[in-house]
Amino acid sequence: MSDSANPAILICGHGSRDVEAVDEFYQLADHMKQRFPDRLCEIGFLEFASPVIAQGADKLVEQGAKNITAIPGMLMAAGHAKNDIPSEINELNAHYKDQGVHITYGTELGVHPKMLQAAQARVEEAEQEFGDDYDRKDCLLVVVGRGASDSDANSNISKITRMLEEGMGFGWAITCYSGVTSPLVDEALVKAHKLGFKKVIVFPYFLFTGRLVKKIYAWADDYAAQHPDVQVVNAPYLNDHELVIDTFIEKLEATENGTGNMNCQMCQYRVQIVGAEHKVGTPQQGHHHHVRGAGTDHDHHHHHDHHSHDHDH
Repeated sequence: MSDSANPAILICGHGSRDVEAVDEFYQLADHMKQRFPDRLCEIGFLEFASPVIAQGADKLVEQGAKNITAIPGMLMAAGHAKNDIPSEINELNAHYKDQGVHITYGTELGVHPKMLQAAQARVEEAEQEFGDDYDRKDCLLVVVGRGASDSDANSNISKITRMLEEGMGFGWAITCYSGVTSPLVDEALVKAHKLGFKKVIVFPYFLFTGRLVKKIYAWADDYAAQHPDVQVVNAPYLNDHELVIDTFIEKLEATENGTGNMNCQMCQYRVQIVGAEHKVGTPQQGHHHHVRGAGTDHDHHHHHDHHSHDHDH
Protein backbone atom coordinates (compact mmCIF):
# COMPACT_ATOMS: atom_id res chain seq x y z
CA MET A 1 0.00 0.00 0.00
CA SER A 2 1.03 3.58 -0.64
CA ASP A 3 0.86 6.28 2.03
CA SER A 4 2.12 9.80 2.68
CA ALA A 5 5.57 8.56 3.69
CA ASN A 6 5.78 6.28 0.70
CA PRO A 7 3.96 7.82 -2.28
CA ALA A 8 3.09 5.83 -5.36
CA ILE A 9 4.96 6.62 -8.57
CA LEU A 10 3.31 7.51 -11.89
CA ILE A 11 5.73 7.87 -14.80
CA CYS A 12 4.15 10.01 -17.51
CA GLY A 13 5.34 9.51 -21.08
CA HIS A 14 4.46 11.05 -24.39
CA GLY A 15 3.60 7.76 -26.09
CA SER A 16 4.53 6.46 -29.52
CA ARG A 17 3.06 4.53 -32.41
CA ASP A 18 6.32 2.57 -32.40
CA VAL A 19 6.01 -0.70 -30.47
CA GLU A 20 9.73 -0.75 -29.59
CA ALA A 21 9.49 2.74 -28.09
CA VAL A 22 6.59 1.71 -25.85
CA ASP A 23 8.51 -1.43 -24.83
CA GLU A 24 11.49 0.71 -23.82
CA PHE A 25 9.27 2.97 -21.73
CA TYR A 26 8.04 -0.13 -19.90
CA GLN A 27 11.68 -1.08 -19.29
CA LEU A 28 12.14 2.31 -17.62
CA ALA A 29 9.21 1.55 -15.32
CA ASP A 30 10.73 -1.84 -14.53
CA HIS A 31 13.98 -0.14 -13.49
CA MET A 32 12.07 2.17 -11.17
CA LYS A 33 10.19 -0.77 -9.66
CA GLN A 34 13.52 -2.51 -9.03
CA ARG A 35 14.89 0.60 -7.29
CA PHE A 36 11.70 1.06 -5.23
CA PRO A 37 10.34 -2.45 -4.59
CA ASP A 38 8.20 -1.18 -1.69
CA ARG A 39 6.31 1.33 -3.83
CA LEU A 40 3.43 1.14 -6.24
CA CYS A 41 4.56 2.19 -9.72
CA GLU A 42 2.58 2.59 -12.94
CA ILE A 43 2.99 4.42 -16.22
CA GLY A 44 0.68 6.49 -18.38
CA PHE A 45 0.94 8.06 -21.83
CA LEU A 46 -0.39 11.30 -23.28
CA GLU A 47 -1.15 9.77 -26.65
CA PHE A 48 -0.61 6.94 -29.13
CA ALA A 49 -0.33 4.20 -26.48
CA SER A 50 -2.14 2.75 -23.49
CA PRO A 51 -2.58 3.04 -20.61
CA VAL A 52 -3.21 6.77 -20.79
CA ILE A 53 -2.23 8.87 -17.78
CA ALA A 54 -5.69 8.69 -16.20
CA GLN A 55 -5.70 4.89 -16.49
CA GLY A 56 -2.27 4.68 -14.85
CA ALA A 57 -3.50 6.87 -12.00
CA ASP A 58 -6.65 4.76 -11.67
CA LYS A 59 -4.54 1.60 -11.30
CA LEU A 60 -2.62 3.22 -8.42
CA VAL A 61 -5.78 4.43 -6.69
CA GLU A 62 -7.37 1.00 -7.05
CA GLN A 63 -4.35 -0.43 -5.22
CA GLY A 64 -4.82 2.00 -2.33
CA ALA A 65 -2.62 4.95 -3.31
CA LYS A 66 -3.58 8.26 -1.72
CA ASN A 67 -0.42 10.21 -2.53
CA ILE A 68 1.04 9.91 -6.01
CA THR A 69 4.23 11.44 -7.39
CA ALA A 70 3.92 11.99 -11.13
CA ILE A 71 7.23 12.29 -12.98
CA PRO A 72 7.40 13.37 -16.64
CA GLY A 73 9.48 10.85 -18.56
CA MET A 74 10.83 13.59 -20.79
CA LEU A 75 14.22 15.12 -21.46
CA MET A 76 13.23 18.78 -21.73
CA ALA A 77 10.30 20.92 -20.67
CA ALA A 78 8.41 21.94 -23.78
CA GLY A 79 4.65 22.02 -24.27
CA HIS A 80 4.07 18.45 -23.11
CA ALA A 81 5.86 18.83 -19.77
CA LYS A 82 4.83 22.46 -19.20
CA ASN A 83 1.24 22.28 -20.37
CA ASP A 84 -0.27 18.98 -21.50
CA ILE A 85 0.71 16.71 -18.60
CA PRO A 86 -0.04 19.38 -15.94
CA SER A 87 -3.47 19.78 -17.54
CA GLU A 88 -4.07 16.03 -17.12
CA ILE A 89 -2.82 16.13 -13.52
CA ASN A 90 -5.07 19.10 -12.71
CA GLU A 91 -8.08 17.21 -14.06
CA LEU A 92 -7.18 14.10 -12.10
CA ASN A 93 -6.67 16.00 -8.84
CA ALA A 94 -10.13 17.55 -9.27
CA HIS A 95 -11.59 14.13 -10.06
CA TYR A 96 -9.99 12.40 -7.05
CA LYS A 97 -10.49 15.23 -4.55
CA ASP A 98 -13.41 13.60 -2.74
CA GLN A 99 -11.45 10.34 -2.44
CA GLY A 100 -8.59 12.02 -0.56
CA VAL A 101 -6.14 11.32 -3.40
CA HIS A 102 -3.53 13.88 -4.41
CA ILE A 103 -1.02 13.82 -7.26
CA THR A 104 2.18 15.91 -7.06
CA TYR A 105 3.82 16.72 -10.37
CA GLY A 106 7.60 16.69 -10.81
CA THR A 107 10.04 18.15 -13.30
CA GLU A 108 11.65 16.94 -16.50
CA LEU A 109 15.16 15.45 -16.60
CA GLY A 110 16.60 18.67 -18.05
CA VAL A 111 20.24 19.66 -18.36
CA HIS A 112 21.74 17.56 -15.57
CA PRO A 113 25.31 16.39 -14.87
CA LYS A 114 24.32 12.72 -14.87
CA MET A 115 22.43 13.12 -18.15
CA LEU A 116 25.57 14.64 -19.66
CA GLN A 117 27.60 11.70 -18.38
CA ALA A 118 25.10 9.27 -19.91
CA ALA A 119 25.34 11.18 -23.20
CA GLN A 120 29.13 11.04 -23.02
CA ALA A 121 28.97 7.27 -22.53
CA ARG A 122 26.75 6.82 -25.59
CA VAL A 123 29.05 8.98 -27.73
CA GLU A 124 32.07 7.01 -26.52
CA GLU A 125 30.32 3.79 -27.58
CA ALA A 126 30.07 5.21 -31.10
CA GLU A 127 33.71 6.30 -31.12
CA GLN A 128 34.86 2.71 -30.78
CA GLU A 129 34.01 2.19 -34.44
CA PHE A 130 36.71 4.64 -35.57
CA GLY A 131 39.76 2.54 -34.71
CA ASP A 132 43.05 3.21 -32.94
CA ASP A 133 44.18 6.25 -34.94
CA TYR A 134 41.03 8.20 -34.04
CA ASP A 135 41.42 11.73 -32.67
CA ARG A 136 38.38 13.67 -31.44
CA LYS A 137 39.81 16.87 -32.85
CA ASP A 138 39.23 15.38 -36.30
CA CYS A 139 35.60 14.51 -35.60
CA LEU A 140 32.33 16.39 -35.97
CA LEU A 141 29.70 15.68 -33.30
CA VAL A 142 26.10 16.11 -34.45
CA VAL A 143 23.63 16.23 -31.55
CA VAL A 144 20.00 15.80 -32.55
CA GLY A 145 17.12 16.93 -30.38
CA ARG A 146 13.47 16.12 -30.83
CA GLY A 147 12.54 19.68 -31.71
CA ALA A 148 9.74 21.68 -30.13
CA SER A 149 7.76 24.87 -30.57
CA ASP A 150 9.40 26.02 -27.33
CA SER A 151 12.73 27.78 -27.86
CA ASP A 152 13.65 27.23 -24.19
CA ALA A 153 13.58 23.46 -24.70
CA ASN A 154 15.41 23.70 -28.03
CA SER A 155 18.12 25.89 -26.53
CA ASN A 156 18.79 23.26 -23.89
CA ILE A 157 19.77 20.83 -26.63
CA SER A 158 22.26 23.45 -27.84
CA LYS A 159 23.62 23.64 -24.30
CA ILE A 160 24.03 19.84 -24.18
CA THR A 161 25.90 20.02 -27.50
CA ARG A 162 28.24 22.74 -26.31
CA MET A 163 29.04 20.98 -23.05
CA LEU A 164 29.81 17.71 -24.85
CA GLU A 165 31.90 19.51 -27.49
CA GLU A 166 33.92 21.47 -24.97
CA GLY A 167 34.06 18.79 -22.28
CA MET A 168 35.10 15.97 -24.62
CA GLY A 169 37.27 18.00 -27.01
CA PHE A 170 35.59 17.53 -30.39
CA GLY A 171 36.86 19.39 -33.42
CA TRP A 172 33.40 20.86 -33.92
CA ALA A 173 29.83 20.17 -32.87
CA ILE A 174 26.45 21.21 -34.23
CA THR A 175 22.87 20.97 -33.01
CA CYS A 176 19.93 19.99 -35.16
CA TYR A 177 16.45 18.55 -34.72
CA SER A 178 14.22 15.76 -35.97
CA GLY A 179 11.21 18.00 -36.50
CA VAL A 180 9.14 21.09 -35.63
CA THR A 181 12.07 23.51 -35.64
CA SER A 182 15.22 24.00 -37.71
CA PRO A 183 17.73 23.01 -38.81
CA LEU A 184 16.54 19.49 -39.53
CA VAL A 185 19.18 16.76 -39.65
CA ASP A 186 19.51 16.51 -43.43
CA GLU A 187 19.81 20.27 -43.85
CA ALA A 188 22.37 20.51 -41.03
CA LEU A 189 24.53 17.74 -42.49
CA VAL A 190 24.61 19.45 -45.89
CA LYS A 191 25.83 22.68 -44.31
CA ALA A 192 28.26 20.98 -41.94
CA HIS A 193 29.83 19.00 -44.77
CA LYS A 194 31.53 22.22 -45.88
CA LEU A 195 33.59 22.09 -42.67
CA GLY A 196 35.50 19.16 -44.17
CA PHE A 197 35.34 16.60 -41.36
CA LYS A 198 35.91 13.00 -42.48
CA LYS A 199 34.59 11.50 -39.26
CA VAL A 200 31.07 12.30 -38.06
CA ILE A 201 29.07 11.04 -35.08
CA VAL A 202 25.30 11.48 -35.21
CA PHE A 203 23.91 11.29 -31.67
CA PRO A 204 20.14 11.39 -31.08
CA TYR A 205 19.62 13.00 -27.69
CA PHE A 206 16.49 10.92 -27.16
CA LEU A 207 15.32 8.70 -24.32
CA PHE A 208 13.73 6.02 -26.47
CA THR A 209 13.62 4.74 -30.01
CA GLY A 210 10.67 5.46 -32.26
CA ARG A 211 9.90 6.85 -35.68
CA LEU A 212 11.95 9.97 -35.10
CA VAL A 213 15.13 8.16 -33.99
CA LYS A 214 14.83 5.81 -36.96
CA LYS A 215 14.36 8.82 -39.23
CA ILE A 216 17.51 10.42 -37.78
CA TYR A 217 19.54 7.28 -38.48
CA ALA A 218 18.11 7.12 -42.02
CA TRP A 219 19.18 10.73 -42.64
CA ALA A 220 22.67 9.91 -41.36
CA ASP A 221 22.85 6.82 -43.58
CA ASP A 222 21.78 8.86 -46.62
CA TYR A 223 24.52 11.39 -45.90
CA ALA A 224 27.08 8.60 -45.57
CA ALA A 225 25.95 7.09 -48.88
CA GLN A 226 26.32 10.45 -50.62
CA HIS A 227 29.81 10.98 -49.17
CA PRO A 228 31.73 7.66 -49.14
CA ASP A 229 34.89 9.51 -48.09
CA VAL A 230 33.23 10.43 -44.75
CA GLN A 231 32.92 7.84 -41.99
CA VAL A 232 29.55 8.38 -40.30
CA VAL A 233 28.67 6.54 -37.09
CA ASN A 234 25.20 6.48 -35.52
CA ALA A 235 25.56 6.74 -31.75
CA PRO A 236 23.07 4.95 -29.49
CA TYR A 237 20.33 7.09 -27.95
CA LEU A 238 20.20 7.40 -24.16
CA ASN A 239 17.64 4.67 -23.39
CA ASP A 240 17.87 3.12 -19.91
CA HIS A 241 21.46 4.01 -19.13
CA GLU A 242 22.04 3.65 -15.39
CA LEU A 243 22.79 7.37 -15.04
CA VAL A 244 19.46 8.20 -16.69
CA ILE A 245 17.68 6.08 -14.08
CA ASP A 246 19.72 7.82 -11.37
CA THR A 247 18.52 11.19 -12.70
CA PHE A 248 14.89 10.06 -12.63
CA ILE A 249 15.35 9.11 -8.99
CA GLU A 250 16.88 12.49 -8.16
CA LYS A 251 13.90 14.20 -9.82
CA LEU A 252 11.51 11.99 -7.86
CA GLU A 253 13.22 12.83 -4.58
CA ALA A 254 13.30 16.55 -5.41
CA THR A 255 9.56 16.48 -6.10
CA GLU A 256 8.82 14.76 -2.80
CA ASN A 257 11.14 17.11 -0.91
CA GLY A 258 9.50 20.13 -2.48
CA THR A 259 12.67 21.26 -4.23
CA GLY A 260 11.82 20.41 -7.83
CA ASN A 261 11.20 23.60 -9.79
CA MET A 262 10.16 24.16 -13.38
CA ASN A 263 12.14 26.77 -15.32
CA CYS A 264 9.48 29.46 -14.98
CA GLN A 265 11.98 32.24 -15.79
CA MET A 266 11.91 31.13 -19.43
CA CYS A 267 8.38 29.71 -19.63
CA GLN A 268 6.58 31.00 -22.71
CA TYR A 269 3.24 30.67 -20.88
CA ARG A 270 4.35 33.06 -18.13
CA VAL A 271 6.75 35.62 -19.59
CA GLN A 272 7.39 37.35 -22.90
CA ILE A 273 9.70 35.10 -24.92
CA VAL A 274 10.82 36.42 -28.30
CA GLY A 275 8.62 34.91 -30.98
CA ALA A 276 6.12 33.40 -28.53
CA GLU A 277 4.60 36.54 -27.04
CA HIS A 278 1.09 35.40 -27.94
CA LYS A 279 1.31 32.36 -25.64
CA VAL A 280 1.59 34.34 -22.38
CA GLY A 281 -1.38 33.61 -20.16
CA THR A 282 -2.98 31.02 -22.41
CA PRO A 283 -5.08 28.42 -20.54
CA GLN A 284 -3.40 25.23 -19.39
CA GLN A 285 -5.22 22.69 -21.51
CA GLY A 286 -4.27 19.30 -22.87
CA HIS A 287 -4.27 18.77 -26.61
CA HIS A 288 -4.23 14.99 -26.80
CA HIS A 289 -7.82 13.88 -26.17
CA HIS A 290 -8.28 12.77 -29.77
CA VAL A 291 -5.33 10.36 -29.73
CA ARG A 292 -5.36 9.05 -26.17
CA GLY A 293 -4.56 5.38 -26.27
CA ALA A 294 -4.52 5.20 -30.07
CA GLY A 295 -1.47 3.95 -31.87
CA THR A 296 0.44 0.80 -31.02
CA ASP A 297 -1.01 -2.59 -31.74
CA HIS A 298 0.36 -4.71 -28.91
CA ASP A 299 -0.72 -5.31 -25.34
CA HIS A 300 1.20 -5.29 -22.06
CA HIS A 301 -1.79 -6.62 -20.13
CA HIS A 302 -3.50 -3.30 -20.60
CA HIS A 303 -6.36 -2.16 -22.75
CA HIS A 304 -6.16 0.15 -25.73
CA ASP A 305 -9.45 1.87 -25.12
CA HIS A 306 -9.65 5.61 -24.77
CA HIS A 307 -9.62 7.66 -21.60
CA SER A 308 -12.20 6.21 -19.23
CA HIS A 309 -13.25 9.51 -17.64
CA ASP A 310 -14.56 12.63 -19.29
CA HIS A 311 -13.24 15.65 -17.41
CA ASP A 312 -14.69 18.97 -18.45
CA HIS A 313 -12.21 21.78 -18.94
